[in-house]
Amino acid sequence: MHITEAELEVMDVLWAKPGLKAVEVFEALQATTKWSVHTVKSLLSRLVEKQALAIEVDGRRYLYSPAVAEATYRQQAATRFVDRVFGGRAAPLVAHFADAKGLTDEDIAELEELLEALKK
Repeated sequence: MHITEAELEVMDVLWAKPGLKAVEVFEALQATTKWSVHTVKSLLSRLVEKQALAIEVDGRRYLYSPAVAEATYRQQAATRFVDRVFGGRAAPLVAHFADAKGLTDEDIAELEELLEALKK
């Protein structure tokens, strides 16, 4: 499933607090976007169509909750990105970030720990 950047902002709100009404999602996004409530409702509808969100009917209102776990989605998205951009290989990805942003001593230590854990 492909979730756009705008849709991901909506998902982030609902991963943090599932079971919100559309207006509550809109209010949560007001500080970081200039979207109208109509835009937020459109994004929610698209996410329901993609089966990324589930709807619970509460009287005349809909409550939206993620239908996919955040960790699951992020893992799948990261895998698709690495496959598409780096041919499925992690080493060129790490090398790119090391060249582009540099690695701190803490980053290097974390990578070394990860590599040691993977060797076991």
